[in-house]
Amino acid sequence: MKVLVAGGTGRLGRLVVEKLLDGGAEVRVLTRDGDRARALRLRGAEVAMGDVRRPETLTFAVQDVDVVVSAVQGFVGTGRVSPKSVDRDGNAHLVEAAKEVGAAVVMVSIVGVAPDSPMELLRCKDAAERELRASGVDWTIVRSAAFLELWVELVGKGIVFGGGENPINFVSVQDVADVVTQAVLDRGRRGQVIEVIGPGCLTFNQLAADLRALSGRPARVRHVPRGLLRILAPLNRQPRAALVMDTTDMTSDSLPGAQVGTTPLHQALAEAATFSRAGGSRG
Repeated sequence: MKVLVAGGTGRLGRLVVEKLLDGGAEVRVLTRDGDRARALRLRGAEVAMGDVRRPETLTFAVQDVDVVVSAVQGFVGTGRVSPKSVDRDGNAHLVEAAKEVGAAVVMVSIVGVAPDSPMELLRCKDAAERELRASGVDWTIVRSAAFLELWVELVGKGIVFGGGENPINFVSVQDVADVVTQAVLDRGRRGQVIEVIGPGCLTFNQLAADLRALSGRPARVRHVPRGLLRILAPLNRQPRAALVMDTTDMTSDSLPGAQVGTTPLHQALAEAATFSRAGGSRG
């Protein structure tokens, strides 16, 4: 089996590439930055330069592949990198390219997608899912709860957005990578939406306290008040998203039929904190 992983140098995509290689699959990584893919090339992955925002760059990338994995995201980008350009339009370009060569698509999405979501990222992911289902290609959608490892990096910088008391379901990215890899290899999962959640919830304040305890030293935590988030929200998508996460139900832990990650949150937290202290970042 030959697999193209778009977003293969990111936090989730890199793990998926490694797991697929370990399982004997041929893997091609789609990236805008060849340097970021250097370690994966050394592991045996092929690298294709391209950008999901530019459909003309996808023609070579999808040649001879059986499955296309979309692990792209435009939430943290700047300028022309955005949920609209990447998660909505970029995914549409990727699906069309896969259709041209008869490849199946495994798309990574987010728990809670909806066309009327207050969060732009979730609206764009919803649009991408709808486009995929209507495309006629074989598909699998993997929706994930919030990656604990991402928020360890952000909260580890000593900043909590809002009051920090809203419970949020977190899942280890390792568990999500396992599910995505299985979805790629198991053709019996085509036509399914798989939701992956974590084994429990934490508030941002709890996360900050746990990180302080793991570091063994007190650390000042600065709260960005909701009032300031509301002022900034019309200007930037990150404050808008932070306001949503601080004021809406983010638990997801009673989602019917969801797969629950097996990595305990305290274990994932400790591993991520150690990696972050060592100066690592997985994008």
